[in-house]
Amino acid sequence: MLIDSQPDMVVVSQASDGEKGVQAARETRPDIFLLDLTMPRAGGMTALQAIVRDCPGTRALVLTMHDDPAYVRSALAAGARGYLLKRAVDTELLAAIRAVHRGGIFVDPSLADILVQDLIAKRGGRAASAQAFKILSDRELQVLKLVAQGYTSSQIAKRILVGVKTVETYRSRFAEKLGLRTRSDLIRFALEMGLLKPETLEHEPTP
Repeated sequence: MLIDSQPDMVVVSQASDGEKGVQAARETRPDIFLLDLTMPRAGGMTALQAIVRDCPGTRALVLTMHDDPAYVRSALAAGARGYLLKRAVDTELLAAIRAVHRGGIFVDPSLADILVQDLIAKRGGRAASAQAFKILSDRELQVLKLVAQGYTSSQIAKRILVGVKTVETYRSRFAEKLGLRTRSDLIRFALEMGLLKPETLEHEPTP
């Protein structure tokens, strides 16, 4: 009733559960899809992912009772363009719909600080990685990149014309300097610093 009462909005479909919601979105292709995260049958997160995947022109706005930061992060990561709590006043709901329709992102004011803290932490992590990056020698950097790409110590030794033990020494040094304990840590660092492209991980290295 609230949405239909607006001169610039109209409800084109309604659904009682997640599966019907996804079906309705595929059939009507609405500009905005308003959904909860707790729904019968297909859950809200499953429905959200399906709508984002199948209806690229539809922007999803979550309206829910869940104020846990984990839900906010998960919904936005899944493709939601807005996250609003049900306790929000009517004007906030309408403002959220309009903001998302314009192509923006709307997060309930009481939860906005979560995104700010995430951004600060992310920037801080990148800064720390960049600083660590400067303490590597050219050779250590070269070996790090090859290790991240999946080459063995033997293969690396042949490529850079040194002994296997020398490669192991380089690996030990950069691991200690950067605090990298696993290959996953190494890959994450290499991607962050631009030493490795995501598509590189889809292919096996040539011996």
